[in-house]
Amino acid sequence: MRKAGVDRDREEFADFYQRSRDNCLRAVLFSTRNRALAEDLVAEAFARAWASWHKVSRHPAPAAWVVRTALNIHVSWWRRRRREVALEGHDQAEAADDSAGMHDGLLAAVRRLPQRQREVVVLRIFLDLDTNAVAAVLGISAKTVAVHLSRATATLRAQFVPVASQGVPS
Repeated sequence: MRKAGVDRDREEFADFYQRSRDNCLRAVLFSTRNRALAEDLVAEAFARAWASWHKVSRHPAPAAWVVRTALNIHVSWWRRRRREVALEGHDQAEAADDSAGMHDGLLAAVRRLPQRQREVVVLRIFLDLDTNAVAAVLGISAKTVAVHLSRATATLRAQFVPVASQGVPS
């Protein structure tokens, strides 16, 4: 009986991993700007998700749980690292590999957004969470999510609207 439950959990988790890995990686990559680091963080977060799968599987947004866990791991990593003294020419952050299927201009524009707006865009748009789920993940109200999303989309729209459609005579 126990083996059947473990097999079922393993299949559920494997399906969840296949469906969510790329989106979670993309979300973390927006924050870290370093593909290798993002991959490590997401791998660690998925390992923690598997270790707590009985809890994570019942979470309203398991992919958001993985992203938040990865970002929390990154904060912990950053806190440890900032106390270290870098040797000259070592420990340089490698350039982010933006080949995650996103337009370079869009990646750059989203990265220029304030942190909270960037988090809302990533969770709401890239992970396709509803407003209430984003609010729960970030610990803010749904109205605040809507405000951040509105401001972010207005900023992004202003950067990508063709000049001809901004009222410039032809």
